[in-house]
Amino acid sequence: MDNETKNPLSWLSGAEASEAADELSRPCEVKAEDASSIDLLDAYSRAVIAVVDAVGPAVVSISVGQENRQSEFEPMGAGSGFVITPDGYLLTNSHVVAGAKKIEAAFMDGTRRPATLVGLDVSTDLAVICVNASGLPYAELGDSSDLRVGQLVIAMGNPLGFQSTVSTGVISALGRTLRSQMGRLIENIIQHTAPLNPGNSGGPLLDAKGRVIGINTAIIAMAQGIGFSIPSNTAKWVVSQLLSQGRVPRSYLGIIGQQRSLDRRIVRFHRLNENQAVEIVAIEPGSPAKKSDLRTGDLIIAINQRVVVNVDDMFRILADWPVGQCLTVTVVRGKERIEMNIVPVEAN
Repeated sequence: MDNETKNPLSWLSGAEASEAADELSRPCEVKAEDASSIDLLDAYSRAVIAVVDAVGPAVVSISVGQENRQSEFEPMGAGSGFVITPDGYLLTNSHVVAGAKKIEAAFMDGTRRPATLVGLDVSTDLAVICVNASGLPYAELGDSSDLRVGQLVIAMGNPLGFQSTVSTGVISALGRTLRSQMGRLIENIIQHTAPLNPGNSGGPLLDAKGRVIGINTAIIAMAQGIGFSIPSNTAKWVVSQLLSQGRVPRSYLGIIGQQRSLDRRIVRFHRLNENQAVEIVAIEPGSPAKKSDLRTGDLIIAINQRVVVNVDDMFRILADWPVGQCLTVTVVRGKERIEMNIVPVEAN
């Protein structure tokens, strides 16, 4: 074997070879210009770890099924959920527990507890169940009204019994509509990019401070992990109704809408106090709205003189309004401001 083969630097001059040898003997180092980016990634990693450590114990795996001949629990389906009060109330998706004969919750410490259904709301795909326990770690429902597209989010769940699976992403859209697995249209949805696994339904979507800003409800399997979540503010209202009444009684108009920002000229022309309204994107066939003069494209600014700026406002007003009693819907249609009377029916 010749010297050139033995020494890969033999083709260099003496000074060049010495300099190259010194360079090769130095440890690999991160360039100064890359250090700041790495510091940011480390900070984000620490934030995610802190959220997982804080909220992970409150996330549970929910199994639904029935008793077999030996009176043992036989699981037939699964999802995720999380504790919302220390005395055993849990939040999950309605499609996870709907029709279940037996419900069981598995906690991070390995304990499994039977659960009972408190109430469910198919219209928002939310349900509250309860286990016989106290002093449980729980997650805090945050404020989803301040969410912004591009905001970093963390999704957690217990899919198929695996403990606290975690994924991260960003909010990619707000105010989406989504048809649930049971065929109902769910409105005011958060769309995000945190990958979800089968069985993640009912798990929390969290911000960097560990506050629940959404409840993961479904994924589109062939759409590169697009995730959807029910906003936490919607969940707060639904939970209060389920805990007090076991259901969410609400009047029904048959309007499918989305939040929309109003042109400044419209706001000035009609002397409105808000610059947002609910745009009617569709009207259900045979509904009270269909029998009225409402049209797609109308901008709902008030119901019974109460200002409407988003779909949640409509839900709250209709939930408090007696079924069968006439109400007034105020809309902006072009340059016209129109008030019309509609008699709602009870939502199925």
